[in-house]
Amino acid sequence: MGIKEMIEVDFGSSSDVFFVEGLDSAIIGFDQNSWSVVYSRNRVIDILIKTGMSEDEAVFFAEDNIFSLLTHDRTPVWVEDYMW
Repeated sequence: MGIKEMIEVDFGSSSDVFFVEGLDSAIIGFDQNSWSVVYSRNRVIDILIKTGMSEDEAVFFAEDNIFSLLTHDRTPVWVEDYMW
């Protein structure tokens, strides 16, 4: 069972918790205080690199189109995990 599935079992269905499509392998946990999924920023960048972007392109894209734009009630937590 993956982390996303464990979060769904422990904290509610996917309609109760906001997941970012295509970034399941970047999930590293769940913050019960904000009711938010916790993602590794580094893993998100790795996912983008695997789609064919250079490291610089992936960082720029993630900063401009993912990390700064996803803001709402249950905004994901983007963590620098230093495991990159």
